[in-house]
Order: sequence, then structure tokens, then C-alpha cells
Amino acid sequence: MSTPNERIVVDPNIMLGKPVIRGTRIPVYLILELLSSGCSAEEIIDDYPELQREDVLAAIWYASQVTQYEEVGLV
Repeated sequence: MSTPNERIVVDPNIMLGKPVIRGTRIPVYLILELLSSGCSAEEIIDDYPELQREDVLAAIWYASQVTQYEEVGLV
């Protein structure tokens, strides 16, 4: 079984370098938007059958890694 970081690809030749699920052109942000709008992982997989549950979890993991080290400046 692959780890979450093996499921996410950042390549300037794919979707202008946006993080996507490996082997697809499905960006991480799309999965996160669908989850935040109330879609379940199962509904997302039904709509995008090339995805697996582990891909949805990898998108969440990726977002947690990016935001964990983000610096926020206070105004």
C-alpha cells in the first residue's frame, strides 16, 4: 500500500504544477472543496471512479502538511 505522499504529484507539466492525485488530472483542491461542501469520500469516488478512498485521505493529508508549516502574518 502506498503512503499518502506517494499518491500526490506536483509536476509543472500537469495542471500548471497544482498538486494532483497520481495518474490523474484531479487536483487536490477539488477533493478538498467537495469534502468541505458536504460530499462524502464515497460520493467523490462515485463521481470520479479513478479515485480510491486512499486518494481522498491523501488529499486531506497533503492539506494538513501544507498548512502545518504555513506562516500567517498578523495585521
